[in-house]
Amino acid sequence: MSTIQNLNAFDPFADTGDSEAQPTNYIHIRIQQRNGRKTLTTVQGVPNEYDLKKILKVLKKDFACNGNIVKDEELGEVIQLQGDQRVKVSEFLTTQLQLPKKNIKIHGF
Repeated sequence: MSTIQNLNAFDPFADTGDSEAQPTNYIHIRIQQRNGRKTLTTVQGVPNEYDLKKILKVLKKDFACNGNIVKDEELGEVIQLQGDQRVKVSEFLTTQLQLPKKNIKIHGF
């Protein structure tokens, strides 16, 4: 007759050392509905080592849209762009700025 293995040897809820619990600084790309078919794309959480004004200038030139930087008390500085530029902004952040794709969250629709 075999003995039953001790099931308490492994604690599934123990801390595994993964840094998943600590909040990483995600970059959030959202879309806001304006009036009619018009939309705004907002980009927040860009790391401070990047110059937002230069990023905005390149984005506006590449996507042929207008945009500005809004200072928010809670969210910090947020880039606003005219139109639905979510996928383009995500590609720009990963290719030009070499930001990891796992840190970019795209919201909306």
